Amino acid sequence: MAAEKLIFSQIPLSKSDLNPSPINQFQTWFHEATLCGQPEPNAMTLATVDQNYDVTARTVLLKSVDEQGFVFYTNYLSPKGQALKAIPKAALVFWWQSCQRQVRVTGTVTVVEAKLSDDYFASRPQDSQIASIISKQSEVIPSRDYLLEKFNEMQSRVQGKPIPRPDFWGGFRLIPSTVEFWQGREHRMSDRFKYLNVDDIWQIVQLSP
Repeated sequence: MAAEKLIFSQIPLSKSDLNPSPINQFQTWFHEATLCGQPEPNAMTLATVDQNYDVTARTVLLKSVDEQGFVFYTNYLSPKGQALKAIPKAALVFWWQSCQRQVRVTGTVTVVEAKLSDDYFASRPQDSQIASIISKQSEVIPSRDYLLEKFNEMQSRVQGKPIPRPDFWGGFRLIPSTVEFWQGREHRMSDRFKYLNVDDIWQIVQLSP
């Protein structure tokens, strides 16, 4: 495939530029990604491995991030939910092409507090709540019409009344053990820095591109 010519950053990234906290550094870059005009900067690739050691990756949306970790929501009975239950380790990749930056995260995964899932579910538009309930994520369906029929049935039944969060739907939190920041530079001489959690202290090392 012909390589498309990219415009790389002329601004160097050095260790002294980095925040001691990878979460704070991520939040800075996330904000800058929005300023770059990056569409959906919260879109991230989530990679998991199941009990058969089959690796799968898919795009999900980051919903919050703080010193505890990166939070996203899903159907717990979905393949990714079952994989994370069997082997609670995962990796995330954020690719922000608009500013030629990438962030990679690895760590362990836990289920978030029920109240956090309840609050987020309640904040969603009701049509999104209904879709989360009627869709048995990743299962084979006969047609889209089948799904729409179930959607319309539930929509008529609830008629705008509050819908409680189902037990099979909620959040996961990835607690990072490594976070890597990559900034594209000309001549493929990119800048890479990796945060490593060593005994609850973040250490930063520079990597060859």
